[in-house]
Amino acid sequence: MTATSTNDEGDATATGSSAAPTRRQHLEHHLKTCPTDIDSYLELASIYREENRPLQAAKILEQAHEIFPDDSKVIWELEEARLARSVQQLVEVRDLASRLGNSSMDQDLERATTDWANCRLKVCRARLGRDPSLTYLRMVIGEALYDLERYDEAMDELEPLLDCESHSPGAYLLTGRCQLLLSQDMAAMKSLRQASIRRSVVGPQKTRVAALTLLVDLAERHGLDASLEIYRQSLETIK
Repeated sequence: MTATSTNDEGDATATGSSAAPTRRQHLEHHLKTCPTDIDSYLELASIYREENRPLQAAKILEQAHEIFPDDSKVIWELEEARLARSVQQLVEVRDLASRLGNSSMDQDLERATTDWANCRLKVCRARLGRDPSLTYLRMVIGEALYDLERYDEAMDELEPLLDCESHSPGAYLLTGRCQLLLSQDMAAMKSLRQASIRRSVVGPQKTRVAALTLLVDLAERHGLDASLEIYRQSLETIK
C-alpha cells in the first residue's frame, strides 16, 4: 500500500498522480447514475487503495458485491480491501503505542492483532473453500492460528504441507514453534531438524537459520552436547 494519509475517511490525494482525484470524483458520480457498471466499481476501489483508503475501497466493493454476488474479481478485491484495512489498523495502533511508550494501548494493540489474525483466517479459508488447489494458503492460515494461540489447530492445518517440497520447510518450522509452546520439546526438535538440515529438501536460508537457532536453544536446555555441536556448526555454515 502507498502511504498517503492515515485518515481512511479523509479526502486523500493519490501519490504520484494528480489526475487520480478527478477520475475518482468522476467514478463516484458515475456510479450514482449507473450502479451496474462493474468495471467502474473495480476501478474506483483501486483508486481508493492507491490513496491508502482501504475502508472506502471495501465499502464500494460491498456495494458491487450486492449487485454481482458471484463475480470472482469483486469477491477477491473485496477480500484484499478488508485485509488492507485490517493491517492498516494494526499499523496505526502499533505506531500510536510506540509514540506513547506506555501500556495504555496494550488492550487496543491486542485487539488489533487479533482482528488481523481473524481477518487472514476468514479470507484464506474462504479462498481455499472456493479453490482447494490454493494449498499455499494453509501456511497463512497456520500463521494466523499461531498468532491466535490456537497451536493444535495450526498444526492440523499445516499437516498437508509437510509432504509438499516447496512448503514443507516453513510448515515444519511453524509446527516446531507450536510444539515448543505446547511443551512438546522432543517433537519440536524433530520438526525443526526437518526444517533445517534435511538433505532431500533444502529450505530458504531464513527458515533454516530460525530452525537451527531454536535447535541450539533446545539442545542447550536439555544438555544434548553432541547435537548442540552439530546444530552450531550447521548454523555457522549457512549464516
